[in-house]
Amino acid sequence: MRIGLTIFATDRTIDLGTLAREAEARGFASLYVPEHTHIPTSRRTPPPTGDAELADEYRRTLDPFVALAAAAAVTSRIRLGTGIALVAQRDPILLAKEVSTLDLVSHGRAVLGVGYGWNVEEMESHGVAYATRRRLVREKMLATEALWANDVASYEGDLVRLAPTWQWPKPVQRPRPTVLVGGAPGPKLFADIAEWADGWMPIGGKGLCDAIPVLRDALERRGRDPSALEIVPMGVVPSPGKLDHYASIGVTEVALRLPSAAPEQVLRQLDAYRPYLR
Repeated sequence: MRIGLTIFATDRTIDLGTLAREAEARGFASLYVPEHTHIPTSRRTPPPTGDAELADEYRRTLDPFVALAAAAAVTSRIRLGTGIALVAQRDPILLAKEVSTLDLVSHGRAVLGVGYGWNVEEMESHGVAYATRRRLVREKMLATEALWANDVASYEGDLVRLAPTWQWPKPVQRPRPTVLVGGAPGPKLFADIAEWADGWMPIGGKGLCDAIPVLRDALERRGRDPSALEIVPMGVVPSPGKLDHYASIGVTEVALRLPSAAPEQVLRQLDAYRPYLR
């Protein structure tokens, strides 16, 4: 089981290139960052954390692909991913280009973590309806993957259409970079993972014992190998017993939570996590 990291990277936190370099030097396997393009001030949607107020870092997140490219420039081994990218709010042609370019400049280290989104106002600013966001993400990902896979790509869906198109670069990783889908367990999520993704990116590890066999069954029904499934819980606060349990039930990687903070605090936390590396 790989041990990685996740942080809300903002204009006030440790520089992501510095963090990636320090994490790689200590032996961590991966670094994930989330995405929010903006946060409308109306705040009709309650925070997903259950807190009364939305934490400041949500409104200050860096563009994940630009930040991860900076991290790629100063590292050579650590995997670099989104945790998660808000695909409903992104143009699939640009998404395909950004991810494949990140994979190229990182020499095959890009990971695309995909989310459906929770912030209704943020989606509305992008012209996305909350009720259809799951269908939209599915179609945008199918169009994105067509661009990665084919010299001449096309896609015809209900919400997304792509005329026969050339686009390069293709990803270094073939047939594509690892695609993980975030969200709570359920038939809709697991159907999407089984159709067009490589694994699941839950928040934390609650309920994994029951959910992982259900997800494996969904892959088998699609004729896919469940042993290749990636399970990557995000934002984990570790303990030895917890990580041993995750490994025993088939978790392939965990992303340990780092504080959205200044360099000194983040680097102290990195060092505190070093005993968990295997």
